[in-house]
Amino acid sequence: MKRARVAVGGAVHDAFEYNGKVKLTDGRVFSEQEVEWLPPVQPQTVFALGLNYADHAKELSFSAPKEPLAFLKGPNTFIGHNASTKRPDEVTFMHYECELGVVIGKTAKNVKKEDAYKYVKGYTISNDYAIRDYLENYYRPNLRVKNRDTCTPIGPWLVDRDDIEDPMNLSLRTIVNGEVTQEGSTKDMIFTVPGLIEYLSGFMTLNENDIILTGTPKGTTGVNAGDEVITEIEGLGSLKNHIVSDGVFQKS
Repeated sequence: MKRARVAVGGAVHDAFEYNGKVKLTDGRVFSEQEVEWLPPVQPQTVFALGLNYADHAKELSFSAPKEPLAFLKGPNTFIGHNASTKRPDEVTFMHYECELGVVIGKTAKNVKKEDAYKYVKGYTISNDYAIRDYLENYYRPNLRVKNRDTCTPIGPWLVDRDDIEDPMNLSLRTIVNGEVTQEGSTKDMIFTVPGLIEYLSGFMTLNENDIILTGTPKGTTGVNAGDEVITEIEGLGSLKNHIVSDGVFQKS
C-alpha cells in the first residue's frame, strides 16, 4: 500500500493512494492538487549517506569509501511533495540528489544483515539538495550543506516493505524541467540497505520512523530558481519540487 500524510482544511490526515487520487482514512477523496503534502512519516533520527554509489564517487574524483560515510539531518530540512525549496541567491552551484529513503519500523539494535528487512516499515523517495559552495570536504559535510530549511523534499508516499520485491534493484531518475538529467539503479550502491541497518544498529539504537537516505548515483547537475525537479524511483512514484529564489521564498 502507498501511504501518505496530508493537510486538508487545516488538519493533518493519514491517507493512501486510491485510483490515482488521495483518500483520507475518513473516506474523503481528493486530487493530488487539493491537498498539502507532508513527509509521509514524521522523521525522527535521519541518516544521510555520502558517496554511496561508486559512479557518483568517481565523477567527483573520490575513491569509494571503506565504511559508510553517514551524517545526520534535522527535522527542519524536510518538506513534502509539490513544495518549494529555497535556493540562496548568492550561491553558484546547488544540485539535487535522488535517493531511496528506508523507513525503520521498529526498535533495532545489533541487527544482522540477514534479519535487516524485518525492521523496515517501508520505502520513500527523497531529494536531498546540496550546495557545493558550502561544502568543506565530502567526508565532513557541514551543516549548511545538508541541514538548511526546506532542502529535503520527501515522499509523496511511504510504500509498504512487502510491496517492494527487491529494494536493491530499483531504477532511479531525476527530471529537470521535463528533461531527464540523472539515471541510476539501487543495485549500484556500495553499502546495501541490509548492510547499512547492520552498521548503524551496531553502535546505536534505531527507532520507528528513523530514516536512512541511501545516497545518489552520478548525474547531479545544477538547478536554478524557477526550475521544476521531479525525482522518481521505480515502484515508489514521483516526487515533485520547485526551486524558488530568496525573494520569492520570503513572500510565500
